[in-house]
Amino acid sequence: MLRHRGALFSRDAYVNWNRFKNPLKALTVLAIVALCLWAMLPINKKIHLGLDLQGGVRVLLQLNPNPQVPQINSQVQAQVEQVIQNRINGLGVTEPIITRVGFDRLLVELPAVKDPDEATRTMKEVAQLEFKIVPEDVVTKAEAALNVCKANPKDAKACGYVNRGAYDASGAVVYSGAELKSALPAPAQYGNVWEIRFTTKDPGKFVEITRKNLHRPLGIFLDKHYIEAPSINAQIGSEGVIQGSFTQETAMVLANELNAGALPVGITIIENDTIGPTLGAIDLKKSLYASMFGLGLVLIFMILVYRLPGFLADVALIVYVLMMLGLLASAKATLTLPGIAGFVLSIGMAVDANVLIFERLKEELWSGKSLRAAVRTGFARAFSAVFDSHFTTIVGAGVLFMLGTGTVKGFAYTLFWGTVFSLVTAVFITRFFVDMLVDNDLVTAPPAYGVNPADIGTLAKAGA
Repeated sequence: MLRHRGALFSRDAYVNWNRFKNPLKALTVLAIVALCLWAMLPINKKIHLGLDLQGGVRVLLQLNPNPQVPQINSQVQAQVEQVIQNRINGLGVTEPIITRVGFDRLLVELPAVKDPDEATRTMKEVAQLEFKIVPEDVVTKAEAALNVCKANPKDAKACGYVNRGAYDASGAVVYSGAELKSALPAPAQYGNVWEIRFTTKDPGKFVEITRKNLHRPLGIFLDKHYIEAPSINAQIGSEGVIQGSFTQETAMVLANELNAGALPVGITIIENDTIGPTLGAIDLKKSLYASMFGLGLVLIFMILVYRLPGFLADVALIVYVLMMLGLLASAKATLTLPGIAGFVLSIGMAVDANVLIFERLKEELWSGKSLRAAVRTGFARAFSAVFDSHFTTIVGAGVLFMLGTGTVKGFAYTLFWGTVFSLVTAVFITRFFVDMLVDNDLVTAPPAYGVNPADIGTLAKAGA
């Protein structure tokens, strides 16, 4: 097709790869897309949904000082956070969110947890294991209390280790749970019960304790509650066994708590909210529909108003979405409703940047400049406005992320990175697509850029 004033395509309406410019930029864009797809697929396994989108438990914990830790500070808070994180991981809960609230509270969010009661109980147990040399009659007293409990149990777990009397729990501690290397639940050799098999960090110390106390009961206490007091019949080195009336469930929970470590302070649950999976699924569906509907309207608007540049901006916007999903997947971020809101808001920033650039491009064409000069000048003169608007949003999102907690942090995270990627796509990726057309003379007709040929030069005349 020959070039004329109304023609949409130039005489060589194809990309001549022999004279194709900026091949490095093209390869960079393709590499970004490929990397994002690799990071995010399969999307249902790479991006985790938050508590508000798939249901779960939200628990607010109060850290209580004790004689050993009279004051709660950030160090104690961090230690408790790590112990709870380890315990939750031991339960198999994926992507728990633990947020520090003030200096003496923790907000724990457990998406899609199967047993909320077990999860909350595991969090608040101190799990302080102690070994003590106890009097001979401690076994008789404990067995009597256990028989009474079995005769009139309050519930299925009433006769577990948590409800036995604390016999001689005030004695000297000769070994503690902190000195254990690992703990493993296992079925006992006799009877339908389970036991805890453990290994010690310092076998020499345990050997010395058992050597000095041969034929004496070694009391084992958990949180000051008696478990058992086996007689020391021989020296014990790196391995030992904790026996009791454990079920498989209680043995697994105790082993998990021992492996995670004891809490340095007590914990009180001051808020406990459970969100059903049905409500979360409804919110997720509504959010997805709203996001897709809004994105579709934006894509159509850009094409109708800005024609070919608008279409290129839409392609860049799709690359932007892939970049955001790739980031969320690679960072193992948890997507929440506020996070989706920040994502959608950053899409608006990306569109706004393209609007500023393309309006400036149209003004340059109206002034009578050539297409290539208009593109170069339009992007250059719009850059300051685009950068300033994005920079202020990035600063605000950064402050929110540093000072906010919970859902506010999720909103700030997606808004921050979404705005950064918005700036990158508007300034570099959209510019690359437009340059590819202009530098290779693929599309030169002004109507393709949203400009009426009759209006070209009118801006210059008006200025004169």
